[in-house]
Amino acid sequence: MNDETTDQADELRDKLADELAAAGYITSAQVDRAFRTVPRHAFVPDSTPLEVTYKLDEAVVTKRDENGVAISSVSAAFVQTAMLEQAELKPGMTVLEIGSGGVNAARIAEIVGTDGQVVTVDIDAEVTDRAATLLDAAGYGDRVTVLTADAGHEIPRFEKFDAIIVTVGAWDLAPAWLNQLAEGGRLVVPLRMNGISRSIAFRRVNDHLASTSGVVCGFVPMQGAGEHIDAEFRLPDPHGHMVTLRFDDGAPANPALLDGVLATERSEAWSGVTVGNSESFADLHLWFASFLPGFCRLAVEEGTELAQERKTWFPFAGVLGDSFAYLSVRPALGGAGVEFGARAYGPHGQEAAAAMVEQIQAWDQQGRGREPMFAYWPTGTTPFIPEGSATFTKTHGHVTISWP
Repeated sequence: MNDETTDQADELRDKLADELAAAGYITSAQVDRAFRTVPRHAFVPDSTPLEVTYKLDEAVVTKRDENGVAISSVSAAFVQTAMLEQAELKPGMTVLEIGSGGVNAARIAEIVGTDGQVVTVDIDAEVTDRAATLLDAAGYGDRVTVLTADAGHEIPRFEKFDAIIVTVGAWDLAPAWLNQLAEGGRLVVPLRMNGISRSIAFRRVNDHLASTSGVVCGFVPMQGAGEHIDAEFRLPDPHGHMVTLRFDDGAPANPALLDGVLATERSEAWSGVTVGNSESFADLHLWFASFLPGFCRLAVEEGTELAQERKTWFPFAGVLGDSFAYLSVRPALGGAGVEFGARAYGPHGQEAAAAMVEQIQAWDQQGRGREPMFAYWPTGTTPFIPEGSATFTKTHGHVTISWP
């Protein structure tokens, strides 16, 4: 990289830091300094344009599997900085990062300083080799320990970590993480709850973990001991194009009931609930994951009726027996924003649409504008479940969500 390009990268990084601070993702001087110091462009593929590297919401894929699916990436800058803030890092801390890209470990090293320790772990030797090479080239080779290991198990040679930051999508919390989390430490993890992820900062409270914050995010899924495979139902339309329903948990016991469902007449229902053009409604998706019967995510092939109407719906659905409904929008009366509703296929499509509308209205009345609180109750503890909370059963414990 020549001097002119380096100057451009520095300028873009400072500009992005200003944007992250203005948007509330960077809130502390130490994270701001670390972000401005570590060259993000040194950790992405050489072919990546600087404008992409230093975009607020752009993840950069660094490895794909044999099917072209991303299995490793440098996460979007807004997520990385938000998670660093969630971890509440301080000089002298010992920090474990799970999922190695290099750049985030370098930032952690900047924050904890020379008196701290940083360990970054990945199950894929190709990923850790790449991270170690890039960290060394950027001047962090002697400040970050890079290990190839399945982080679903305890990390050898280290007893406790003051903070654990997980940078891959986790379906559950590994008992090893709880065992190696120091008293008063923070565990920051992109936790998947019925297919919807939040980066949650947890702290230990007596016999369980309680959240201090949650950030909307998306990550490549964990491999190894923590891997979780979705169930998929592939539904052909009358022309042979596929609509896929993906279930994180609770897939219907008899998917054959949905055979031929896309050949039925479509029905719809509308909620009267509206949202402004620039207003986030990400927590509606979390509400669906918590309370909508048969909740799943929707993917469509080109050529389907849904693909032709892509701008009028979102990829969240609910299955009700032989029918399914999906989240839709139409222009709100008066033209200010959109109204939420549901469109549905199947013999009981109207009932499926009504079930989704009922949850849209419930979210509007009980969850909208409220910060959800998360708790994790390890196996062997008794979860406290406030009225109106959602519960997800995991392998090693239970997750609860409440909207106080």
